[in-house]
Amino acid sequence: MTPSQLRASLILQVRAGQITAQQAAQQLGISRQAFYKWEKRALKALLNALQDQAPGRPKGISDPEKDQLKSRVEELERQVRLYEQRDQLRSLLKDMEGSDDTGSSTKKNSK
Repeated sequence: MTPSQLRASLILQVRAGQITAQQAAQQLGISRQAFYKWEKRALKALLNALQDQAPGRPKGISDPEKDQLKSRVEELERQVRLYEQRDQLRSLLKDMEGSDDTGSSTKKNSK
């Protein structure tokens, strides 16, 4: 039995009236006042553990480094999209310039 399991067992035995707080404190090698502090802390933890929880899996602890890397990746992806759009615009402009040159030369030739 681990030390924490022993403490929990003795606290429950005292609460059930099987032994006294003094007997439990002696087994743990502490004062009766220290035992009552442990008992109070244990009961408070028990109540906290039994409070209603939000349904579903709890959200994981965020990792600042991971969050920073995600933000950087998103920024770089945005930049890549902008460069791709700029290249598309350049291609369209070249196509338009090419069609204007051919269109104006055919007009000149037909005159």
